[in-house]
Amino acid sequence: MDRTLKAISLILSYPTRALQMDIPEIAAVVASDSRLTAAARRDLRPLLEDLGSGDIYELEERYVMLFDRSRTLSLNLFEHVHGESRDRGGAMVSLLETYRDGGFEPATCELPDHLPVLLEFLATRPFADTQAILADAAHILEALNARLSRRESVYAAVFNALLQLSGDRADRAAVAELLEQPEVDPDDLEALDEVWEESEVRFGPDPDAGCPQVRDMLARMDTPAGDASRHAGE
Repeated sequence: MDRTLKAISLILSYPTRALQMDIPEIAAVVASDSRLTAAARRDLRPLLEDLGSGDIYELEERYVMLFDRSRTLSLNLFEHVHGESRDRGGAMVSLLETYRDGGFEPATCELPDHLPVLLEFLATRPFADTQAILADAAHILEALNARLSRRESVYAAVFNALLQLSGDRADRAAVAELLEQPEVDPDDLEALDEVWEESEVRFGPDPDAGCPQVRDMLARMDTPAGDASRHAGE
C-alpha cells in the first residue's frame, strides 16, 4: 500500500469530522515521503492545518465552491478530456475494467474517474504503474494546479505533490489547451446553472434511486459485446 497516495486521496475527499480526526496521521505520512521535495511537503502544511482544525462547515463550503461548482476544477478527470462527449462513457467503462482487473471495487457513489477514487486504486499498485498513470494525467494535474494557484488556494499544493510523484512530465501544449477553457465565477449561480444545463450527462441509474452507479456500470460490462458497446456511449 502506497500510504502517501492513500493520504492524498483522503486530503482531496469531501471534508468530514472523521477526516479531521485522521489529519495528524495523514500529515505524518506526507511529511515522511522523500519522493516529495522538502518544499512540496512544507507547502502542504497550511491545507493540513486547515483540515485538521478548521470549522467543518467552512471547510465543506470551500470544497463545494472549488470542486463541485466549477467544471474547470472538477475532480472527475474525464470531464477535462472528454467533457460530455460519448467518448467519456467508453473511457469510464475502460477505467472500471482496470479497477476490476486489479481486484478493486470503489466503495463510493463517486464516478470512477473521481481523482480520490483513482488515487485510492493507485495506492494498491506498484509505484512504476502508478507513476505511468499519473504521468498520463499530468496535464490535467498541472492545469488544476495552475487554476488553484491563481485563486491562491491551499489545495494547489496537493496537485504540485501529485505532479512530483508523476515525474512532472506534463505536456505543455495540452496544459495550455485546458487553461484556455473559460472559468465561471463560482458565486454566479445563474451562470453556473447555464453551464451545467447546457450538456448534462448521467452515468448510471436515476440518482433518486440511491447510489449504485459503479455497480450498474460493472453489470453492463457483463452484457454481450454488442450491448456493452451500445451502453458505453450512453
